[in-house]
Amino acid sequence: MSNTFAALKKTRTSSFDKLNEQLQKSTGKQQYSDDENYWKPEVDKGGNGYAILRFLPAPEGEEFPYVKVYDHGFKGPGGWYIERSLNTLGQTDPVSEYRGKLYNSGNESDKKLAGEYKRRTYFHSNIYVVKDAANPQNEGKVFLFKYGKKIMEKLLEAMNPQFEGESPVNPFDLWEGADFRLKIRNYEGYRNYDRSDFAKQGPITGLKDEALSDDQLEAIWKQEYSLQAIMDPKNFKPYDELKTKFYKVIGLNGETHQHSTAEQNSETSFKSEKESPPRKTEETSVDDDDALDFFKSLAQEN
Repeated sequence: MSNTFAALKKTRTSSFDKLNEQLQKSTGKQQYSDDENYWKPEVDKGGNGYAILRFLPAPEGEEFPYVKVYDHGFKGPGGWYIERSLNTLGQTDPVSEYRGKLYNSGNESDKKLAGEYKRRTYFHSNIYVVKDAANPQNEGKVFLFKYGKKIMEKLLEAMNPQFEGESPVNPFDLWEGADFRLKIRNYEGYRNYDRSDFAKQGPITGLKDEALSDDQLEAIWKQEYSLQAIMDPKNFKPYDELKTKFYKVIGLNGETHQHSTAEQNSETSFKSEKESPPRKTEETSVDDDDALDFFKSLAQEN
């Protein structure tokens, strides 16, 4: 066992509170790359799917087992805007900046329009695929996994149980974590993850349901992908480039449109019901995991 992996095993209990605190901060009110390193669930014709995953600890040399990324996806008279938000890096983003102007204008139509530019939140983690019936070749392998607010809520619930007799579980722990049973069903045209849950607490097991040895666990850990690489500024377009594209998409490029009180040349409304994807509400408990893919498919059709 290497010294770094031994340190991971030794400090995993003391780091639980720190991780929990960081996760709590990350869930307040992306898109890196759709390459082969990412695992994506597959559903049947009815929109149902099932897989068993194990969330993995932070990669070697990194502090946390996830990163949080913001992006935007919407359509205007100038086409589609599907871009990562500079807010992810703690920088000013032109869409959020413009949205703030609309929201603070005091005009109700501006506030309504501001809602069209809301940013989306995604989390990225390393996972070990325990079971993937749709693609069994993925089993026993490490992938990156992009997920939304609903699955993050499941992680937080495991770490902060609400009922007497339940013990906190660090779902990212190799030895004392728990398998995540991803249960997908179709709800009003979107994937719903409400029925997903964690299995009994315990170590990662092999094909014969036997606990893996520390050497085997270390081999899995060594296969993890860097999460901080996702946050590399080179994966984000510069402010001026994003602003130019955003203004073109919403029609602030010299064309004649209705004016908003927030800015003399801004249009008040551009999305028609036919062009817009179905709107989701909090009541549906539908995750945003697949929203960007939906936007991309629409963009490709136009």
